Amino acid sequence: MEKEIGKIQKNPTTDIMIRVDDFGGKRGVTIREFVTSDRYTGFTKAGTRISPENFLKFREMINSINLEELNAPADGAEIQNKTQETLEKVDAKTEKPSDLPDY
Repeated sequence: MEKEIGKIQKNPTTDIMIRVDDFGGKRGVTIREFVTSDRYTGFTKAGTRISPENFLKFREMINSINLEELNAPADGAEIQNKTQETLEKVDAKTEKPSDLPDY
């Protein structure tokens, strides 16, 4: 039994596929990359399988993700923005002597 639940595009050649399937005689949820290219079309090794015994815990973990936290800027993005602002202020205050060559 294989039932595709859905897919999310990762990039132009790769989708993340979620499906319920049987593997090795055991049913589970598979989350795996599916590639479409000239050289290969099919599932890759990248991904994971959730057993029925662990599915409820997995679902609880996914449902516990706070969307506000998920949509907030990454910590690194705030630092990068502040660093860029600082550099722009320094550039605005600093005049390059005209006798120095451009590199």
